[in-house]
Amino acid sequence: MHLSWPGGPLRGTAQLPASKSEANRTLILQALAGGGTIGNLSDAHDTQLMRRLLTTASSTDVLDAEDAGTVMRFLTAYLAVTGWRGRLTGTARMQERPIAVLVDALRQAGANITYLSNEGFPPLELAGFAAGAATEPTTLTVRGDISSQYISALLMVGPHLPGGLRLQLTGHIGSRPYINMTVALMQLFGAEYSAQDDTLLVRPGQYQPTDYTVEADWSAASYWYSLVALGPVGSEITLTGLWQESLQGDQAIAGMMTRFGVETTFLPHGIHLRQQPVAASAEPLWLDFTDCPDLAQTVAVVAAALNIPVEMTGLESLRIKETDRIAALQTELAKCGGNLREVADGRFRAESTGFAVANQSVATYHDHRMAMAFAPLALRGPLVIEGPTVVKKSYPQFWKELAQSGFIISEAE
Repeated sequence: MHLSWPGGPLRGTAQLPASKSEANRTLILQALAGGGTIGNLSDAHDTQLMRRLLTTASSTDVLDAEDAGTVMRFLTAYLAVTGWRGRLTGTARMQERPIAVLVDALRQAGANITYLSNEGFPPLELAGFAAGAATEPTTLTVRGDISSQYISALLMVGPHLPGGLRLQLTGHIGSRPYINMTVALMQLFGAEYSAQDDTLLVRPGQYQPTDYTVEADWSAASYWYSLVALGPVGSEITLTGLWQESLQGDQAIAGMMTRFGVETTFLPHGIHLRQQPVAASAEPLWLDFTDCPDLAQTVAVVAAALNIPVEMTGLESLRIKETDRIAALQTELAKCGGNLREVADGRFRAESTGFAVANQSVATYHDHRMAMAFAPLALRGPLVIEGPTVVKKSYPQFWKELAQSGFIISEAE
């Protein structure tokens, strides 16, 4: 796909997809509760896949989570505690993404799960759940520095375990906002939850059917922040469906992007973004992505394009996403004169020397966030995005929204 910008400030109103993180959690909770309605359900592929697999699970013994990490992990826990029997698989890349931490915990709780290929990785064979008559909570110990999706998956099925669940998290805990989102939604559906330090307690019981309206997606909003930051002087945009009191940790993009000259004003039904002058700084910015790793690609690209050096930490989970996102960023930024280099153990620096956009072709590695993080560079010069259909995973209307905002989009030769 060839992208270019005709000139002048970026202005208008853009529609965001519903939050995939909220929607996928709510679908699991709705299934466990046996009812309730979900408003503003995302049309993102991952969410529609989750809904379809939950609907068809009772009539098949083979389910394919494709390339959706949230679907694979949440379904593994849900299918285990509900006694489903069959095979849960995914794409070749999904079969390279570890799941042993979750499977080990579920086995301790009573699940019968077998690896069908490589130990510690999908595909999985599920063969029922040995529910005991325990009166005490099932106690599981899980590392806190793993993907929060494992922790959320266990928490959501906690009320269905005999005696409930006591989940002890060890070490540094990453992506806390995603855990907090899970707990807040569980409580809306009637779960009893408490926490003491890093020990999380979920009491046994039944979820209650609940109606819930999903907020728009702050992760998707991050690309519009990037567009305003990189746009001509005077660029601004209105985004609908976002709330100031949000469950989503990626709302952190609002604070981060003030460093890159984007001012956020909250409106009754959304936000307004306005470009502001960027204050010069002799020292590099420092940003921690431990709680919001999905924002890292967006910020790395903006930092390099604006030549505002940023030191980034909390990127550990990027290695096991849809692709190795650190390696992908390093390769694609280099095409424009950008750089993402490791300056210390776990600390990376995004910067540039002579950054220029002039018809480079950006590979996307089957990763929706690579496509959307690099697309705003077309404001600085013509650009080609390879594999543009990957955006269907979380923001199917992304290219349509860019076209409506004034981008010139055509099929690349």
